[in-house]
Amino acid sequence: MTLPDVVSREEWTAARKALLAKEKELTRARDALNTERRRMPMVRIEEDYAFEGPDGRASLLDLFEGRSQLIVGHVMWDPSWERACRSCSSGLAEISVGHLRHLHDRDTTYAAVSRAPQAKIGPFRAGMGWVFPWYSSFGSRFNHDFHVTIDGSVAPEEYNYRSIEEFERAGTSFGDERPLEMPGTSCFLRDGDTVYHTYSMYARGAEQVGGSYYFLDLTALGRQEPWERPEGRGSGGVAAGGRLPYPDEYDDEYS
Repeated sequence: MTLPDVVSREEWTAARKALLAKEKELTRARDALNTERRRMPMVRIEEDYAFEGPDGRASLLDLFEGRSQLIVGHVMWDPSWERACRSCSSGLAEISVGHLRHLHDRDTTYAAVSRAPQAKIGPFRAGMGWVFPWYSSFGSRFNHDFHVTIDGSVAPEEYNYRSIEEFERAGTSFGDERPLEMPGTSCFLRDGDTVYHTYSMYARGAEQVGGSYYFLDLTALGRQEPWERPEGRGSGGVAAGGRLPYPDEYDDEYS
């Protein structure tokens, strides 16, 4: 494993100031991008989507829990699987009571949605000790319409605003297995009883709500994944797409 160069405090401070100038540029660019995001138009939801929650049937409006905004985490979980996707579960483990409190204080609800039935979701969620609401969209078009379940027999096949053919021309194959589950995050706004879709992000865009990645980005060793530069900083981290442990598979001081 390679390490950063060792220099004097004066040299380090000079390098840090140079990097700070670029960080400030990024902060200003991010603020400008967030402004553009808030200026995005929105689309009225016409479909009467049906979900199954721990208390029974729910509409998309019900998922708001009376608040003005809703953030939906599209969690990969095919109905035939016994458990949710490992990577998605790792991200869900970072959604703390503190996160939920802060969102609620800003009139915003977070909810997870998967195609797996509530009979599987409920025990899994309870076993992990998670308190955020988690709904099943099984039997509805919700996942297909928001392009996190890829199945051409139900809806046009696209992901991250590109068709599957475009991905394949660029060298990325999704294979032939259908339906195919993919991750994402969608945001909704309500005006009275009318619900609007304001934003969705997919692929690496969704890592913006995964706190541990951005914490690791501050460190000298980074995420410790093979694609990062400089090379050789890895120290046993899980490679992108690798086998992440489920939260209940860790054997550490928090177990």
